[in-house]
Amino acid sequence: MQNPVLDLWRLDETPGAGDAIELLGQLALERALRYANPADRNEFVAGRVALLDFAAALLEVDPARLVPDYHCPRCGPGQDHGRPGFMLDGGPAPLALSASRASGWVLLAGVVHPPEELRLGVDLESTGKATFEGFDDVAPTATEKRFLSTIPDQERDSQRARLWARKEAWLKMTGEGLRRNPAELDVLDLPGLRDVTGIHENGKLPDGLVAALALG
Repeated sequence: MQNPVLDLWRLDETPGAGDAIELLGQLALERALRYANPADRNEFVAGRVALLDFAAALLEVDPARLVPDYHCPRCGPGQDHGRPGFMLDGGPAPLALSASRASGWVLLAGVVHPPEELRLGVDLESTGKATFEGFDDVAPTATEKRFLSTIPDQERDSQRARLWARKEAWLKMTGEGLRRNPAELDVLDLPGLRDVTGIHENGKLPDGLVAALALG
């Protein structure tokens, strides 16, 4: 199976965001306006522009030829959310895509000319924000709780974030999202699921970030 291309962008350095915003489509612009916090709005727009530029680079086409076409497994096609995709010159672009934002970064994954059945999910998490009080009561399975109990205290939050990234990536891939109880999904050893520890071969993730990729 073809390996996805991965890329990591700083949202405050997304090139051409101001010029490309009109290419994001009306649905994305309407969603952007619903953000009360301007910083959140700017990060959303920058993330969408980064995905557009990423898709165009994978296909070696001008971004202006791509029209956003999001599909939600629950709500159907033509949404401002869900599984990302694009139309290219009036037909579906031959791409499988996934994206995730955290702490001012966006992680992008894509496969060009994917097999029809291929599914893809990626998730990026901040080790300081992915977990919360009571996390161990509602998020991990019994097996994962036993695993966490073996981890030194100073490393436990990082491992919690790692587990959460793996769950999110898997549930994006399947399209279930958090409609499935994460405490019933054991992600310690699932085929097709792996940690993302670096981008561009040897490039490491920034400190404080963990990520996972699911492919099936």
